[in-house]
Order: sequence, then C-alpha cells, then structure tokens
Amino acid sequence: MAEMRAPATSEITTERRRSHRVNIAMPILVRWKKAGQALEEQTLTISVNAHGCMFRLKTQVARSQEVAIVNTKTAEELPCKVTFLGQREGGKVEVGVEFTEPSPLFWRIAFPPEDWDPSERKRSGSSRHSPNTGGR
Repeated sequence: MAEMRAPATSEITTERRRSHRVNIAMPILVRWKKAGQALEEQTLTISVNAHGCMFRLKTQVARSQEVAIVNTKTAEELPCKVTFLGQREGGKVEVGVEFTEPSPLFWRIAFPPEDWDPSERKRSGSSRHSPNTGGR
C-alpha cells in the first residue's frame, strides 16, 4: 500500500496574501532620504493592494528603508517601508513597499477586490439580493 504524506513546503504553490493585488499602472512619486538628502522619482505602479504596491525604480533603495508614496492624481502621501527588491531590468529594479497602515482608499479604485475592506465598498441600490423580496 502506498504511503500517504503531506506535501513538503516547497511543493505548496498557493500564496497567501492579506489582500488581492490589482495589476494596474498608476502614476506615483516615490520620496525618501539618503544621507540627509531628499530624493524622489516618478514611476508607475505594477500592482497595488490595500497594504502597499510594487513599482520599478532607477535609483537604488534598500530593504527596510522608509519611503513615502504620493498618488499623483490626488496628491495624497503615505509612509511606507521597502519590503521587497526584485530583479533589475532595463536599468530599473522592482520594489515592493508596504504602507504603515492598510489604506485601500489611497488608490481610488472604483471596484476593489472584496477582501480589501467590505465596509468601504459602495453598495448597489439594487434589491435583487435582498432576502425579503423573494430574489426580485
């Protein structure tokens, strides 16, 4: 009889995230300080979620470095920490950052995923799903 075993950690391919990513190119400004000098670079997001985003930068930053992200459409700025540095491609490196606090409204996305924060989602005016109307 074949022996049953649990899959090894390296065999598990499901990735658990706190909130879904949305692949979208949104203009942002990244600000940080290096040796007392204020630096900034304009770029586009690769993906966003309620807890941060991923983008590419020409300028080198370090993991755990504090940066600020500015949504250039709203001028809103949030503090972040660099949590991921990826491959360098085309003179830019992939950078993942995490907000100091979850901020799903920062992105101003009309239809964010359900798990971002249900209390902040707009409710439709339709009563189709109301249990008191018999489905109509």
